[in-house]
Amino acid sequence: MARNPIFFPSGYSSRFPKCAPLFFLFCAMGLAIGCNSLSVPEDPEQTAAPRPNIIYIMADDLGYGDLGCYGQAHFETPHLDKMATDGLIFTRHYAGSTVCAPSRSSLMTGMHTGHTYIRGNKEWKPEGQHPIADSVETVAEYLQKAGYVTGAMGKWGLGGPDTEGVPHLQGFDKFYGYNCQREAHYFYPQHLWNNEQKVMLAANAEGAKEVYSQDLILAESLSFIQENKDTSFFLYLPYTIPHASMELPEEELTPFIGKYSETAHPEGRHYSAQAHPKAAFAAMVTRLDRDIGKVLDMLEDLGLAENTLVLFTSDNGPHQEGGHDPTFFNSAGNLRGIKRDLYEGGIRVPMIAHWKGTILPGRTTDHVSAFWDFLPTACELVGTEVPSGIDGISYLPTLLDSSQKEHEYLYWEFHERGGKQAVLKGNWKGIRLKVNEDPYGPMELYDLSQDPVEEHNIAEEHPEVIAEMAAIMEDAHQPSSIFLFGEEREEDSQNSGEK
Repeated sequence: MARNPIFFPSGYSSRFPKCAPLFFLFCAMGLAIGCNSLSVPEDPEQTAAPRPNIIYIMADDLGYGDLGCYGQAHFETPHLDKMATDGLIFTRHYAGSTVCAPSRSSLMTGMHTGHTYIRGNKEWKPEGQHPIADSVETVAEYLQKAGYVTGAMGKWGLGGPDTEGVPHLQGFDKFYGYNCQREAHYFYPQHLWNNEQKVMLAANAEGAKEVYSQDLILAESLSFIQENKDTSFFLYLPYTIPHASMELPEEELTPFIGKYSETAHPEGRHYSAQAHPKAAFAAMVTRLDRDIGKVLDMLEDLGLAENTLVLFTSDNGPHQEGGHDPTFFNSAGNLRGIKRDLYEGGIRVPMIAHWKGTILPGRTTDHVSAFWDFLPTACELVGTEVPSGIDGISYLPTLLDSSQKEHEYLYWEFHERGGKQAVLKGNWKGIRLKVNEDPYGPMELYDLSQDPVEEHNIAEEHPEVIAEMAAIMEDAHQPSSIFLFGEEREEDSQNSGEK
């Protein structure tokens, strides 16, 4: 059953009565989860439990309001809702950016878009996006060095084939899926990638739609878990659903046809035609929910659920490509803005954490966190040193219901549509538009504690806050030779092939 959109006041926390805390001893490091300290046994190899697995699932363009547990009323997401009931819901979690590549770069590097290497959807011909540099260390590389087997199944977008940015050079032992965001606009591609091997899908040649990419990607996801069940692994699942094109197998679409008033979407430069785009969106999110249920079921079947942290989120706010109607579905969950906006609807995303027996069930947190927090969280979890010079703060204490360090501020910059910057500091949200024209131009200001939907710009009433926000923006933006405010790029058009 759908719930109401989640708008909890600051400081609110909801949970079932606490059960006795559960502690784990990790390998020879002797890392104790929880508040108590446990000593390392003299022969830890004979007694230590395996270190926890990590599965990070990221939907593509799923909005804050697109799940039942976040208020969606037009279709159901029972598996993710159960994951939320059995785990922890974040109400103030933020994507790395408002579009694909920079958001993923932030996730991988632990840095916000004023510092991370990739800050836009810059194309790389003939296939892929601008490559993340070999000198950049990703969360997968840190976990790989810590002895974890690493895999990624889905969409990459951080470096075209034959560049230094490909997944296997960025810390992943196994990659299967789309290298390129532009190619991932279609769910019946002519090829996918298995590490550096181009896998041709002959059944989809000449426009045929026989092999659905998510079927293959899910199968590889489950195979990876099965093959690595006896070791510690990190599995990154950047699934392409529900990004446009709005398409999926006919038998999955049919049950939703007739439920909504439809306007057919014609074939475009980058997206397939869809006679029933609303039905297709509902069916795609339902399909995503079902697939995540299969991942969770496999963990249970293999006895891994109590040793696996599963995180679910989305890479940015809801899209409107391919015929999707985010207003009808309230995909932004009553928040202002969608994908490519730095208003809350463009960057605030759902986040669910599940770890059977460790994360207390039925909890909700309003801890302010962001994609760049995942790297330090993962490092702390597995007992490896958190690197210096990053922007992230581990949210492991929040997962374990203990004392949590807070961010001084969150920062975003977006290099398209005239250039944009945003700062979130406490309840204050500052947004500067048209940065390309005037990098020191006027700023909008909102008090999210009183105005969570950002309707009332109160900048004129608080010049001292505006001055503080401006200073943060100047300090947080580190110039990049690759992504410059004011440069002309083909990605500035919705029809350019940008994710």
